[in-house]
Amino acid sequence: MKQLDSTAATHLQNQANLSSVAGSYALNDTSDVRTNLGNTSIVMGLLSEMWIINLFFILGGTWIKAFYLGSLQEYDDFQLWNNSCYWKVGLLLPLPYTLVCFFGLTLPFRTPKFLTYEGVKKRRVDNLYILTVTKGDNRDAVYRAWNAHKHLERLHPAIRVHVLTDEPYFFEGINCYTCPKNFTAGSSKYKARALEWYRQTMRFTEFDWVLHLDEESVIDDESVKRILEFIFYEKEYHFGQGIIFYNQYKYWVNWVFTVADALRVGDDVSRFHLQYTYFHRPVFGAHGSFLLNNGLVENAVTWDLGSLTEDYQFAMKAWDRGFRCGKIAGIVREQSPLDLIGFLKQRRRWFVGIRRLPNFLPKLWSFFWALGIVSLFSTIASIGLGFKFHLGTPRWMALLIDFNFINFVWLYVLGVFLQDLDKGVNPLLILVRIPVTIVVQFIAVVLEAVAVMYGIIFPPADFDVIKK
Repeated sequence: MKQLDSTAATHLQNQANLSSVAGSYALNDTSDVRTNLGNTSIVMGLLSEMWIINLFFILGGTWIKAFYLGSLQEYDDFQLWNNSCYWKVGLLLPLPYTLVCFFGLTLPFRTPKFLTYEGVKKRRVDNLYILTVTKGDNRDAVYRAWNAHKHLERLHPAIRVHVLTDEPYFFEGINCYTCPKNFTAGSSKYKARALEWYRQTMRFTEFDWVLHLDEESVIDDESVKRILEFIFYEKEYHFGQGIIFYNQYKYWVNWVFTVADALRVGDDVSRFHLQYTYFHRPVFGAHGSFLLNNGLVENAVTWDLGSLTEDYQFAMKAWDRGFRCGKIAGIVREQSPLDLIGFLKQRRRWFVGIRRLPNFLPKLWSFFWALGIVSLFSTIASIGLGFKFHLGTPRWMALLIDFNFINFVWLYVLGVFLQDLDKGVNPLLILVRIPVTIVVQFIAVVLEAVAVMYGIIFPPADFDVIKK
């Protein structure tokens, strides 16, 4: 790695030439070592049938807790309301979220089993840029991403593997693009600013596609093939996403953060599955990684965005301009935060960034997110006051509360199970981790609420880059 000097412009032009089809550094590599491993086909095969399993466990678990175990919890069939309902009503607040997740979990998942393209004419593709975006100060992460992806250029002539950094960071021997310090793009900063420079530099057309990845993101060969199928045959969609796992590096090193991110996996196979497979509009937003965009979308929306959550804002603007999105039957693997401060800052940025977006839906979702604090306090009050006041819970309220509880537990357990399966974990260890997940998820829920309170009381003045 070296710092750019006064000849930066010339150096960047030379780098652009080296990153052409003939001169790509990726094609110079002849190693057969692969670090972008996973069991995408197995996971997708399971998800093909998972809707019926989800339905059975969620409804069955709710019935067992609300009716079979109801007497142990003092559920009452003869009252519609009592004084305990005042402090338990907060437990009903997650219901909109759990209902959305329930429908997402119980509708068929978009997997290769249900995708047939026989007789469909391919869409023209000139370039598929697999772009790892990084500040550049984490040298190990940069080369780790490059080494994981460089062989992908051999899968199809259109694939280009690039790394995008900020000046002064430039890396020799890889297809590295460095955004100059003197580049300005309206209100965009940091990652969005670098992406806008890259967009203008590459001069995208409607035949170009960009797969955006974070510096710790890794995509396997099978998922890249699914991306190519999406590009070739899903002609009504101009951007899309798949599932993100958090099992690439240091998986289960910290139990709390691993379980906390398992909810994000559950979110991907429920809420975001519903969005990309059935709505085809980013009603719940978008992730910044595993974001596949057509050149038309990039040029129409641009990355001149002044937001802490530029990915969400980009998706909303794409929707405003009439572009539709679809589900990609692939997986990208990432890493959970390493420490508590990083975890809290990450969640705080998401919450505040989404809340500050001008659109109605982001404000609505951030409002429901903030209501999680009320639910947490309501849980604490219900436990504490329940020992003193044995008033029971009306059955109708208990049923809804239990539905929320079972949904959340299942999202966490499913997230861990799918990641363990993808990682090839010993089946006995997978079974052991299920009860561990159920216990640790209570800590994760508290930390999520603390992160929201952190964002409300101390909103970030700028973009937080956490260490991974």
